[in-house]
Amino acid sequence: MKQSLRDWFSRAKIWTAQNVSVLVVIALVLALDRITKVCAQLFWVQAPVVVFPFFHLRYVENTGSAFGMMQGANVLLIFVMLAIIGYLLHSWRELCAQGKLVKWGCVFILAGALGNLYDRITLGYVVDFLDFLVWPVFNVADSAITVGGGLFVVSLLLNTVKKGEEK
Repeated sequence: MKQSLRDWFSRAKIWTAQNVSVLVVIALVLALDRITKVCAQLFWVQAPVVVFPFFHLRYVENTGSAFGMMQGANVLLIFVMLAIIGYLLHSWRELCAQGKLVKWGCVFILAGALGNLYDRITLGYVVDFLDFLVWPVFNVADSAITVGGGLFVVSLLLNTVKKGEEK
């Protein structure tokens, strides 16, 4: 038991050294997400702030998922987030072997999922505040998840083009 724990710490130390940039990006996204959500809670609860005619900072407590669906399903969404995070961590090597776009897609999805999971567990809802008036209100974590998903799509498209050229 003692040896296996020592082996695990040794592997974790090696992985951390090899993935410093991954950890830095996750930490930066989480910090930006947290700071902006605290600002929303402190400054934008009373009334939205008009930044541009098409963009407001508007405090919203979201107990649902994207686009306001599944309102009140916070507990279910906590388990969904935990499943996504678990899958990404469990499949990390396999996903990263698909290329840099997939790897960074995973990093952004993981960071965003952790940011929103923190809100769901500690507050019982997700703080949203970025309002373009023609789109549901969202936050930095949602943006990170979207960027990560976009990187996955670009990777799929590039792989499809590459496979087409090989034929």
